[in-house]
Amino acid sequence: MSNESSVAADQGSPSPSLNRTTNSNHGVSKDTRRRVVTASFIGNFVEWFDYAVYGYLAGIISTVFFPESDRQTALLATFGVFAVSFFVRPLGGFIWGHIGDKLGRKQALSLSIVLMSVATFCIALIPGYATIGVMAPILLLLVRVVQGFSAAGEYAGASAFLVEYAPANRRGLYAAVVPASTAAGLLLGSLLAALLSSAMTPEQLSEWGWRLPFLLAAPMGLIGRYIRTKLEDTPAFRELAAKDNAVKAPAFAMFRTYRKQLIIATGAVLLNAVGFYVILSYMPTYLSEELGFGATESFLATTIALASYIGFIFLTGMASDKFGRKRMLITASVLFVLLTVPAFMLLDTGNFLVIVLVQILLGGMLTLNDGTLPSFLAELFPTKVRYTGFAVSFNLSNALFGGTAPFMATLLIGMTHNQLAPGWYLVAAALVSLIAVLFAAESSKKPLLQD
Repeated sequence: MSNESSVAADQGSPSPSLNRTTNSNHGVSKDTRRRVVTASFIGNFVEWFDYAVYGYLAGIISTVFFPESDRQTALLATFGVFAVSFFVRPLGGFIWGHIGDKLGRKQALSLSIVLMSVATFCIALIPGYATIGVMAPILLLLVRVVQGFSAAGEYAGASAFLVEYAPANRRGLYAAVVPASTAAGLLLGSLLAALLSSAMTPEQLSEWGWRLPFLLAAPMGLIGRYIRTKLEDTPAFRELAAKDNAVKAPAFAMFRTYRKQLIIATGAVLLNAVGFYVILSYMPTYLSEELGFGATESFLATTIALASYIGFIFLTGMASDKFGRKRMLITASVLFVLLTVPAFMLLDTGNFLVIVLVQILLGGMLTLNDGTLPSFLAELFPTKVRYTGFAVSFNLSNALFGGTAPFMATLLIGMTHNQLAPGWYLVAAALVSLIAVLFAAESSKKPLLQD
């Protein structure tokens, strides 16, 4: 297939050379699909549980690993480490994408969960600044870089795995398991952070309590790996491998033939990248550090919002199967452009109930994007470069704008002295995503592209 015809076919234009997957997964048993869902859920859950704990305990972690002479500087440094770990994710996207498209989705996912679990466990073992000085933040940074690299293959791989196993008319619902597991990881992280904050004194939490959640990563990761090794690879990949059509260099094939899809995907991810980390990770810090709420109240408000997010995300996945990916993504972007800044204004009312309702609103708006995005990105690329295209676009946008979102929010507030700055940042991200999605074709009613 020529470059031009491939791009045209992938964008929904009629093409006689279009090659799409057969319904090779129609004979997959319900038990197999349940195990696929469980395996995808657990791996992504472990990854985002760690990110949640790190984000929710950022204020405490900043005092452990950095000098306390300037609290805002220490907090910025903590979020800076959080952001730097994301810069390796595009590289991880290329490598995990290569493994996933060349050797199989199962192989990539089984390896990535081991790296992630070990790195997360190691955070609990690093001594603080008071004990080893500057080596403390250096070791923290190194471990976060390993986490960033391993995480680069998880979201994309789990999404591709689910979409390629799902019934053709339920790909949106199945793929919604990935953001649901993300939110579940955040939810457990939030619950543990709230429990530790209320049950321990500040001294106990700072000395050793904050380490406890990171110790849980090892057993959870081992369980996830065990489940994944018991599964076959996806029907779509097995069909590709049987025809000996797997490409030797998926990244080169992607850049040579699917550049337009890559640009669209990277732009479409931007709202997810910024919105996810601002609304579901940075928000407790924003409420406590910028608006003066207690840590326990801040955690509780975010926990309630996360619980509602998980429920909404499956409804969004089903809605995207019925109404289409493009319509859902456009709706999400428009709502963020119109409602984000007013919502941030309401956060400053000082009323706990209002704060909870605003966070539920923002989380519900985000699900319109997040519940649709995994299936949208997976359907945008053909099987032979699906993992690579998804992983590179998703991680590039997250590296530049997602991992830096807490840092940028804190920095923008400091520079402008305006507590609404994170809201305006979200509006800008929504505008970029809106423009990108407008150039995409609807894919929900079509078979998956094969090559």
